[in-house]
Amino acid sequence: MILLLGTHVFLWWVNGEPIPSRAAKLLSAREHDILFSAASAWEMTIKASIGKLALPEPVVGFVQKNLALNGFRWIGIEPAALSVLQDLKFHHRDPFDRLLISQAIVPGCPLLSADPLFSSYPVECIWQ
Repeated sequence: MILLLGTHVFLWWVNGEPIPSRAAKLLSAREHDILFSAASAWEMTIKASIGKLALPEPVVGFVQKNLALNGFRWIGIEPAALSVLQDLKFHHRDPFDRLLISQAIVPGCPLLSADPLFSSYPVECIWQ
């Protein structure tokens, strides 16, 4: 199964914070292709630069190290996701989350997120 990580889920997972057992099982099963979006790295970088996110090292190194440690795969922002984003309804106002939703819609992969607003979109959201 291919799964896209929400930014908060990535941070909670790599920092050892508790997450629901279903999400934890999916993240720890090596047969799944777990995707981490450039949009999440961009969000983390902005939040770190304005003091809303504290990490033990610069974002780039933190992300690269934790992608490798967990076997997660980096994905960029493809034109198809931008096309979906342009027409996406504004149930959710956060631009990073809207991009993640678009990136999950394009290939039809589930999104691991605790954000209840994600369920307003045509994407499977896994959390509980």
